[in-house]
Amino acid sequence: MNSSAEGQKPEPYFVFLDRDGTLIVEKDYLHALAQVEFIPGSAAALARLNRAGAKAVLVSNQSGVGRGYFTADFVRQTHDYLQSELEKHGAHLDAFYFCPHLPEDDCPCRKPRTGMLEQAANELQMPLQGFMIGDRRSDIETGRRAGLRSILVRTGYGEQALQAGELDADMVVPDLRAAVEWILQRQPFTF
Repeated sequence: MNSSAEGQKPEPYFVFLDRDGTLIVEKDYLHALAQVEFIPGSAAALARLNRAGAKAVLVSNQSGVGRGYFTADFVRQTHDYLQSELEKHGAHLDAFYFCPHLPEDDCPCRKPRTGMLEQAANELQMPLQGFMIGDRRSDIETGRRAGLRSILVRTGYGEQALQAGELDADMVVPDLRAAVEWILQRQPFTF
């Protein structure tokens, strides 16, 4: 058996992405498909991740469901729409997870808790390793709690989160495109 790393398949890894403010423009409780707008360069960045072999997984708190602003079915329709639009750019998401609960519901899947990430690792049968990209403190905390490298994007609420301080992000970048560039420059990874 060849013990060298040469010729071996790279270790699988996740890139978990927040949705609103990271992949698409923040709309403050998006409630209609017509409101969906990709942040410039985000679809192309996701396509680069796909080509690099990352498992790109969307994880999103959607408390608008719990607040009665829209339904869980609408969130699923939005994710179907996102996937179809991404495919037009040669990109895709490997899985979608969302938490419909309010912050006070103490749900184990609501970020900054790690339930959605653990579910993805279990369902996709991969070790929970890689990166978490988002525009809020809860995204960075989620990544930290899961043992991932965390990247704060300045889009969405990112600039506000940065100004508020007390963030323990591994990297702060302008947008998803820059986050993907930072990730891909670090290959091969050691987890």
